[in-house]
Amino acid sequence: MPAFVPSAATLLQAAADDLERDVLPALSGLPRYRVRIVLNVLRLVTRELEQAPQADAAERERLVALLGGSDDALPALRADLGGRFERGELPLDDPALVAHLTAGLREALAIDSPGWTRER
Repeated sequence: MPAFVPSAATLLQAAADDLERDVLPALSGLPRYRVRIVLNVLRLVTRELEQAPQADAAERERLVALLGGSDDALPALRADLGGRFERGELPLDDPALVAHLTAGLREALAIDSPGWTRER
């Protein structure tokens, strides 16, 4: 992408800021509620664009360590983990598994509900 073109996350954030600053104060009732929903969606997608690549890389690294070295892509590693659960090959109280799931949950919440992760 050329250097002079803002990123998708920057554009989405600018749209959300404009709606919140200039449009939302002029609305009430159902239109105001619907704009708040749009704001939440814009901000969620912005966070996903900014944070998901790093979260996916961290998840892949954890899964490779947990499941044994692999060159597989993240979807295949996730499927392998699920298969091991189904076959009873990985105990649910395994400390490495618990650490992986805890980290993954925090990463997902940082995108989906960042207030929750800041409070804890």
